[in-house]
Amino acid sequence: MFKSSIDTIEQFKIILQQLPKESYSEPCMVLSNATIGQHTRHIIELYLCLLQGYSGAAVSYDERERDKRIETDIAFAIAQLEFIQQNLEKPNKDIRMGYQLQGQQHYLLSNYYREVMYNLEHAIHHHALIKIGIVHFTDLELPESFGVAPSTMEHRKACVQ
Repeated sequence: MFKSSIDTIEQFKIILQQLPKESYSEPCMVLSNATIGQHTRHIIELYLCLLQGYSGAAVSYDERERDKRIETDIAFAIAQLEFIQQNLEKPNKDIRMGYQLQGQQHYLLSNYYREVMYNLEHAIHHHALIKIGIVHFTDLELPESFGVAPSTMEHRKACVQ
């Protein structure tokens, strides 16, 4: 689980390093005028929220910081991804998850490993959207696996055989 998360983040960092800077924060019509940077920020902030809440065993993705610098500065975003890679692997423990629903705060019990897996799946989902933006703006050659769940890649391999 940690290896998959770290590898997925590494692949994303390599892609961001190749992305033209102007494409990162340019609104993209096919992404409902969102930017690649905004999707990147969303991925990073959920991971950071989990890491910051780990010590107190309480996390609310709804109450995360929203740092505009992540969505406008590729180098800063990459530094945040590196921080996540370096700090992600921790022992499992129960975590109280808070969330807003219809104006009220609710809680449920989760655990760190489950939330790491959630963040991995969430990142892959946003990578699929980011891929659409990259294809729209550039002719960058992207890995076949970018934005595709590992189980889907395995299924595709099995179908070819």
